[in-house]
Amino acid sequence: MSNEELFAQMAKAIVDGDPERAEALARQALELGVDPLEAINRGFTPGINRVGELFASGEYFLPDLVIGGEAMKAAVAVLEPELARRQEKRAILGKVVIGTVEGDIHEIGKTLVATMLSANGFQVRDVGVDVSAEDFVAAVQDMGANLLGLSALLTTTMLNQRKVIEALQKAGLRDRVKVMVGGAPVTRQWAEEIGADGYAEDAVGSVALAKQLVAQA
Repeated sequence: MSNEELFAQMAKAIVDGDPERAEALARQALELGVDPLEAINRGFTPGINRVGELFASGEYFLPDLVIGGEAMKAAVAVLEPELARRQEKRAILGKVVIGTVEGDIHEIGKTLVATMLSANGFQVRDVGVDVSAEDFVAAVQDMGANLLGLSALLTTTMLNQRKVIEALQKAGLRDRVKVMVGGAPVTRQWAEEIGADGYAEDAVGSVALAKQLVAQA
């Protein structure tokens, strides 16, 4: 099998949502001496990007997204130790803290965005759900993040996106970090109203937005 055929199968395993197949292909790549970085960038990442596109077009649904993300994680878990052994580092486009705001425990969308950002070259710290403004600020400081993703799935909790931005201002960090907001009730108008730097409707849009914001920094 040529490398191109292997990369195509890797992408297909992610699109099909087959973690076992993705893991097996990652191991096969290492056995064949394929550069693990190339396997991620040319095989698995195009697959997870395709999953996001299918979701955005309405052909895939949340369960498809979740299992695609699991397949991606399974593959990367096999390849990352070899990356570390070779001391290869994927080019880091930016450092991202992402989480769901206080009072909200929805995580599927946020987790998918984190997976997609990681697959596309961002260093991501997922701080989970029901995260206070203070904890977001602490995570940004600790990581030295230049991007912050705030998810909210309820109209009552989206108000806490504003609180996080205010907390960043009080901490003197606002000029150092770009803030992205998202979630079902969130709109571009709301993002502008609370002083966020950008809004994305879905995971694919989040990756494009993150790249755009980093380029502006």
